[in-house]
Amino acid sequence: MSKEQKIKNFDPNSPGDPDANIYGLPFTCEEAETVIIPVPWDVTVSYSDGTAQGPEAVFAASFQVDLFEPDLPDAWKYGIAMDEIPSQLKADAQELRELAVLYIDALTNGIDVEKDPVLQKHLATINNASVEMNAWVKSRSLFWMKQGKRVGLLGGDHSTPFGMFQAQAEMHGDFGILQIDAHADLREAFEGFTYSHASIMYNALSIPQVKRLVQVGIRDFCQQEREIIENSKGRVITFFDRDMRHEKYKGTTWHEIVKRIIASLPDKVFISFDIDGLEPGMCPHTGTPVAGGLEFEQAGYLFNELVKSGKKIIGFDLNEVAPGPDGDEWDANVGARMLYRLCNVMTMSAIKK
Repeated sequence: MSKEQKIKNFDPNSPGDPDANIYGLPFTCEEAETVIIPVPWDVTVSYSDGTAQGPEAVFAASFQVDLFEPDLPDAWKYGIAMDEIPSQLKADAQELRELAVLYIDALTNGIDVEKDPVLQKHLATINNASVEMNAWVKSRSLFWMKQGKRVGLLGGDHSTPFGMFQAQAEMHGDFGILQIDAHADLREAFEGFTYSHASIMYNALSIPQVKRLVQVGIRDFCQQEREIIENSKGRVITFFDRDMRHEKYKGTTWHEIVKRIIASLPDKVFISFDIDGLEPGMCPHTGTPVAGGLEFEQAGYLFNELVKSGKKIIGFDLNEVAPGPDGDEWDANVGARMLYRLCNVMTMSAIKK
């Protein structure tokens, strides 16, 4: 059956077919205009794990999402499909996480890990595997991008999109990253892990094509990270959660703040969304929740205004969604709805005339 026939036969008002692709849509990755790459990886998380289960949990929750998009009523017709979850990567991540826990526990207990050859071997194994994971993400991203697809990434922890940043640099040249996050993620090799989830933006800045990093909602950071921001000569611009709230208390509107955020970005924008950028009530089981944060629709309004500005959204990632215990689907439901929003604003950006 052709894509056109599938569109004709599909009823967007009916419950999603459990045998269909994400959101109950009937499209394959080859037919869909937007492809989501799942990366079930949370090896280096420093607080609590579980985000490696995020892609499966979001996929399952997606069937509860209504498909009507007020700003793009026929959004579903463009097609969204999720690539296969890489089973080998998931299995490797589970084994590596066990090594990482041993290493992190040793650090926490004051053991001099640099003098322990076994722990140093564990660290090297994890760092080498992270390089391989990044290479896989870059390769898979380029595979779909070179077929003309709009591509998003669904983690996993926030270390996962580095390979996609590299792919975007290769395909698009210069671009900026709009980071929604509770954390600055500017630590160098946090806890010894070169590609730590807490180091993703430090590593992103090693890519010359990343001309600007604009951070929104940041409320948990160390002195070293603050110094990186201050010494970046404008390459990193941070809208701290505390500062934005204080402005709002004095009467500044969110619309006015959003205008400044968008003005800080270059013409091509990649959205990097850590779910803990939202209020923790939206994602209580994420790896490192922090008080404060954006409301769901605050983030959505920012993205819609970004589309209206004429800047091009070239890709996105959504990370750190962790399913709750005993089948609690709340985090996954929020993640599935934010993922749908991200897919649709990227589509709106692509078709905007």
